[in-house]
Amino acid sequence: MDTAMKIIVYSIILQGVWCKGFNISLPEKIEALNGCSVIIKCAFEIEEKYDQDLSETATGVWHKNDTSLTEHVVFNSSSNNHSIKATITGKLKAKDCTTVFYNVDSSHIGKYFFRLEGNGGLKWTYTKTSVSVDVINSPHNPTVKLYVDEKEVQSQQEVLEGSSVCLSCSAETLCSSPPATLTWSSTSRLPFSLQEKQNQNKLISHLKFTATPLQHTATFTCTVTYQLQDNNKTAHSNLTLHVTYAPKISISSSCNRTDVTVCLCEVDGNPSPKLVWHLSGRPVTNSTIMSISEERLSSTVLRSFITLHHSLTHTSTVQCVTTNTHGNDKQLFQWLLYAQDRGINILSVLIGAAVGVLVVMVGLTHQSLLIAVKMAITGQLFLSVNLDNTVGDGGRQQRNVLFNFLVDVILT
Repeated sequence: MDTAMKIIVYSIILQGVWCKGFNISLPEKIEALNGCSVIIKCAFEIEEKYDQDLSETATGVWHKNDTSLTEHVVFNSSSNNHSIKATITGKLKAKDCTTVFYNVDSSHIGKYFFRLEGNGGLKWTYTKTSVSVDVINSPHNPTVKLYVDEKEVQSQQEVLEGSSVCLSCSAETLCSSPPATLTWSSTSRLPFSLQEKQNQNKLISHLKFTATPLQHTATFTCTVTYQLQDNNKTAHSNLTLHVTYAPKISISSSCNRTDVTVCLCEVDGNPSPKLVWHLSGRPVTNSTIMSISEERLSSTVLRSFITLHHSLTHTSTVQCVTTNTHGNDKQLFQWLLYAQDRGINILSVLIGAAVGVLVVMVGLTHQSLLIAVKMAITGQLFLSVNLDNTVGDGGRQQRNVLFNFLVDVILT
């Protein structure tokens, strides 16, 4: 662009800035909910020579669909005879023509033009700019978006555990008074923070939290509520969160030893984890001396059993190892070999120790009470008790009480 052209363009721009004319600012379209009240934001300009004619007594007029005939006038601020219930809340002296339409219904649907009437020759209808009002019977569903680490992602995209999650819900205002409200609900009861804001056309609410495995497949619902004169109208939208996480072995995993040893390992992870058993540090599979089975409890939970036959009961360790694309976990199962495997009955040893402790605690002396505990390798208990004949009846009674107590302790 040459210098001369630039001067012309700048002159036109400056002329538009410094030379005021009859102009008006209106929203192009307003959508309202049947039964609501709506605000039409409105501001105007007039030619500078009419500034002195714009006073506190100026009148605002709204025409519907046409400006040529007086029967199209639906509201006049200087008259009480209106076809629609409305109020100009703005100060016309300040060139603010903002207006509220109350309790709108289908009769309000149409295109509206504003007319200003002041003192002297200030009479002007803004025919080049209008606002279209549409009335709907049911509200639109709010829009829910998913943000992960401050970046918008698709609602079905998986979220990694520990990520910062923000769910954004937005809904059209539709009602100016009373204002609509947004509320959140969830199948997951976990801590979160809530932020809300509102502009002329939209309500916006942000739900923020850190992703955890407990929120996997949790459904979050955003509901918008419009308070009408007769009843409330609501609409809602849902979003189901998909969280990925490293596998974790459940605390319910354990081993049980009878004739054979059976170990259970239960693991939760997303994607669904793999599980391998290790015997004495080495991975094992099904064989004639051990069997492994798996059961899927859900898309993320896996349960596995390993059965070790008698020939492997001397093994000191069994380990459950699980992995997926996000990590791994392992648990080591350890147990003491049964004493009878070494020719000793642990129960016999424990009972003998208990008897010794009781004898010391009650301070029995001499040969007034003799307790002989014999332990068989099979684990059966034989007690023979010889009471000293020289003990008196009172002492013998006390010792009988002690003996019965000792038998109860052993049997339980």
